Amino acid sequence: MTAPEMPAQMPADLLARARAAKGFMPPAEGDLLFRYAVARLPHGPVLEVGTYCGKSAIYLGAAARAVGGDAVAFTVDHHRGSEENQAGWEHHDATLVDPETGLMDTLPTFRRTLHAAGLEDRVVAVVGRSRAISHWWRTPLSLLFIDGGHGEQPARDDYDGWTPHVMPGGLLVIHDVFPDPAEGGRPPYELIYRPALASGRFEEIEALGSMRVLRRN
Repeated sequence: MTAPEMPAQMPADLLARARAAKGFMPPAEGDLLFRYAVARLPHGPVLEVGTYCGKSAIYLGAAARAVGGDAVAFTVDHHRGSEENQAGWEHHDATLVDPETGLMDTLPTFRRTLHAAGLEDRVVAVVGRSRAISHWWRTPLSLLFIDGGHGEQPARDDYDGWTPHVMPGGLLVIHDVFPDPAEGGRPPYELIYRPALASGRFEEIEALGSMRVLRRN
């Protein structure tokens, strides 16, 4: 499929799957993610940090299917839930706790989400800590989507570990960027978005909701 023929919107069945999947991605931001992934996948793989239950992975997998060929999206997560997903926190979901271990385990839900969407051939799950995986990663990325843990150390690890892998001309997409402290947590804004701009390696090309899209110089 050549670039002019690529769809501007996801197929209706996958869009419905994405909307219904458990997660926190607003529809307009998911559409933006799909659009940029379609544009970048012909140049190399995309990778997201922070999988949760697979909502955003459907947008990325749908883009990989639209592009065809060897296009693929990698998604990195330890699947034990980030800080805000733990018991007693705002975004805790008790249905995602493994009764045997007592720990969060989003991997089974993620796998069911991908299977139901028919995207297991387009989305590759990498299960483990972001810092450990990024240390050994070597493939240049055409698009990096950071939506991992929102604590200070996880945000630093994601920025330090993954942004060097974005190829020239590639994109860094950051979720939950809130310039106003009253609207949300600070680490994605203070420790990923602002350092990326200050580095001189990235320039912002679009903002929508809490999503920021930066291009690697």
